[in-house]
Amino acid sequence: MLVGVALVFDLLSFQFKNRKYILHAIAAACFFMAVHFLLLEQWTATVLMGVSGARYAVSGYTTERRWMYFFCILAVAGTLWTYAGLVSILSFGATFVLTLAAFSKTDKRLREVTFFGVALWIVHNIVVWSPSAIALESFFLMSNVVGYYRYYIRPTRSDLVLEQD
Repeated sequence: MLVGVALVFDLLSFQFKNRKYILHAIAAACFFMAVHFLLLEQWTATVLMGVSGARYAVSGYTTERRWMYFFCILAVAGTLWTYAGLVSILSFGATFVLTLAAFSKTDKRLREVTFFGVALWIVHNIVVWSPSAIALESFFLMSNVVGYYRYYIRPTRSDLVLEQD
């Protein structure tokens, strides 16, 4: 159920054009995923998803670098506190990359960097064997691809008119 609710927020997130709406939808999904990982006793993922939810909520309002550094430090501290080997390294790597994405100034850059962070979460979820989390991140990745295509690849009507001239 938790992953299902998170999935709805994740799928909606990258269909928005507004950076703030994208980030706040992802923040909501992160909090549900934190509880999911808590139930799986994946402590680093739990802590980092909680940090991520707060990070996305804050980055919806600011792209200031000091906040980005603050959340990077929190991710390092959370990882060290809960360290459990490879799974901790994977979740930290994903969180670090997605922290860079969250503080991007444009939604285009946010989308581009997010591809890499989500790929790391998918690998993490395979290692801890959470099929629902694998599916969620895979759908999240596809939502990002669709949103990126809609806003940055698909030709607009004006592009098509110019090509015909």
